Amino acid sequence: MIRIGIINISDRASQGIYEDTPGQAIVSILKEYLKSAWEKEYAVIPDEQPLIEATMIDMADQKNCCLIITSGGTGPALRDVTPEATESVCGKLLPGFGELMRATSLTYVPTAILSRQTAGIRNRTLIVNLPGKPKAIRQCLEAVFPAIPYCIDLIGGPFMECHESAIRIFRPVQ
Repeated sequence: MIRIGIINISDRASQGIYEDTPGQAIVSILKEYLKSAWEKEYAVIPDEQPLIEATMIDMADQKNCCLIITSGGTGPALRDVTPEATESVCGKLLPGFGELMRATSLTYVPTAILSRQTAGIRNRTLIVNLPGKPKAIRQCLEAVFPAIPYCIDLIGGPFMECHESAIRIFRPVQ
């Protein structure tokens, strides 16, 4: 079974001050994209680097998620520490993910240059940081998701099939 971790990193959502729309947006998009059966591990946590790291490690190492997608905590504010947590728990970084997400976002808003999304690999888990707004989540996932199933293939994860009518993924012809 494909297991995917979804972490919404938000002080206010974790306290119930506002609804967890970013995490729910990720779930909705994954349901749209993925043809393969999958299960989710889900967390809404505050912007605390040790807690973010512990949640990522648990989802990767104990819950066997092949993919972890985070939302929030990628801006320049003092409490935005998601990229630092991701870098701390990953053995390899994949800067191309962040570069493509920023380039895509720049076509919509000039403040995309303030974004610090990144991605990396922890053992057999791909971790991708997304912004915290549902509209930006969709824009960024549309940009990077075509490479995600093949990346998971390369790190020894499960084979993901997608609905081609929703998203065209890329795998090189062998």
